[in-house]
Amino acid sequence: MNIQEKKKLGLVLSGGGIKAAAFHIGVCLALKEKGFRFAGGTKETVRQKFSAELPLTFRVYVGSSAGAFISAILAGGYEPESLVNAFRLGSGENPSFEEGDLHFLTPLLYKHIFNVNSSRIFRILPDALLRRSLVRGGIEAFLKNGFKLNGLFTTRGIEKYLRQEALIDNDFSRLGVELYVIATQLNHTRKAIFGNFQENYKTPTTKYVNNASISEAVAASTALPPVFAPYGIKENEHKELFYYDGEIRETLSAHVAADHGCDLVISSYSVQPYHYTEEMGSLHTYGIPVIINQALYQVIEQKISRNIEWQTNLRQIYKEIDRYFKDKSLPEEHRERVLEIIRQKVNYRPDVDYVYIHPRPQDYEMFFVDHFSLNPYILERIVRIGFKSALNVLRRYRLD
Repeated sequence: MNIQEKKKLGLVLSGGGIKAAAFHIGVCLALKEKGFRFAGGTKETVRQKFSAELPLTFRVYVGSSAGAFISAILAGGYEPESLVNAFRLGSGENPSFEEGDLHFLTPLLYKHIFNVNSSRIFRILPDALLRRSLVRGGIEAFLKNGFKLNGLFTTRGIEKYLRQEALIDNDFSRLGVELYVIATQLNHTRKAIFGNFQENYKTPTTKYVNNASISEAVAASTALPPVFAPYGIKENEHKELFYYDGEIRETLSAHVAADHGCDLVISSYSVQPYHYTEEMGSLHTYGIPVIINQALYQVIEQKISRNIEWQTNLRQIYKEIDRYFKDKSLPEEHRERVLEIIRQKVNYRPDVDYVYIHPRPQDYEMFFVDHFSLNPYILERIVRIGFKSALNVLRRYRLD
């Protein structure tokens, strides 16, 4: 694959807290090092700075959770270095850019990320009612009836940061690039995609939402339970729908970029289950939280691997059928009809190529570091892992 020949590039960024955001920043820095450009800003800005013929230019951004935050910043016209600056300032380090500089991004602080859920109280039932719950329903009934808090924190701080401090324009329709933010509908089984759609519409599995601002969509996508409460967005004057983390239903949304015309989709995800090393030893000695983390990572990684394997197998089947018809000199109209059926029935696009960037098994630091730490030493290590992971993948492809 010669990436230079690709016409429309999409960048897909997954979730995983501040840790994932730092990994994505490292990936973006590596992409920039290799000549990729990040188009963003208003329509006028994009027209002036990024001509339609400019190669290696991302014009479509898809993000879930932490990836939604990074995608919104890039689509808003900031460079990856601006994100480095914001995280560095937020952790108390010296800035790379001064305020007033085009690349300056307001420091990202813990107060923006962890906005206490003060609108809901931690309600404990009277002793008699608590005892009755335990007798009649056991511990599950006790928890359901006694604890009504829907999240320790809210993502209102993230919404406010994007709206007041970061985004020059908070409207999907006025961006000069395409931005799609992925969330999950709380009171349904649908995946939600926020973007510049003509109208709200839905399928049995997906809801397409056009009535939210960018900052609201990101706040909905980053609402990871049980840490963050679901985020409500007004559907109309009388109806409010609640959304939460974009990766609950589907871990990687690379298909969204392909569905909107991209012929190259580069996906970055930070999940890598722990692989045994002599330095760290066995996880059974680390306790319950680490073991639970490993179990979750294994589930997520399996979902991603199955999706990638499905795409790879589908491509091979498509090519084999195409080759068989040509080798046997079968009628061209039959060959094209069969291939068309495959494209339609399984939503396959033969012109789309996918590149996946993720930590290597030997990058065990990615597994052990905190998901929500702004410690500059930790962030620097994760950014470096993202940078090296991207370079390791990109060297397999032609970029000139």
